Amino acid sequence: MGAKGDETRARLVQATRALMEAQGYFGTGLSQVLAESGAPRGSLYFHFPAGKDELVGQALTEAGREVSDLIAGLSAATTTSAAVVERLMTALGDRMEQSDFTKGCPLATVALEVSAANDPLRLICAEAYEHWQQALADLLVSEGRDPAAADATAGSVLALLEGALLLARVRRSRLPLDQGTRAAVSLLA
Repeated sequence: MGAKGDETRARLVQATRALMEAQGYFGTGLSQVLAESGAPRGSLYFHFPAGKDELVGQALTEAGREVSDLIAGLSAATTTSAAVVERLMTALGDRMEQSDFTKGCPLATVALEVSAANDPLRLICAEAYEHWQQALADLLVSEGRDPAAADATAGSVLALLEGALLLARVRRSRLPLDQGTRAAVSLLA
């Protein structure tokens, strides 16, 4: 595939990511993705012959990787797990506010919709969440925590962060993010 094909594919995935995060899986139609991306209909099926689920799967994979990369970058730039979590929540909160609260966790909207009925997409979301939890657990192990305790704490922190993002988006307020961050930092102390 040439540069133009790669660019078209990337536009399709990016449009899908943005629309799904704001509107969900069922609220995002392929015609809307095509209009948003500016790609011709034939390109959609050329790049994603299995259709919507293949495109959504790629969008979820890239969104999950983006957050994993953010955690890795923050981990390399800071000295404690608490600082990583604070900076992660600040970054996600800034992103949410800049979108006028249409964006939260880049996976959550779709994960909630598909978890009971679409196992391939549920598994992509589960894998991304597992990577995020493992990255946080690895930070805690590097700080001297027992691996099992680190994993349990990382899971609790991730649950706090996801819940805080959901509440902030629903309330259109950063307050739940601030409260969730303080609670997470307390768990990490």
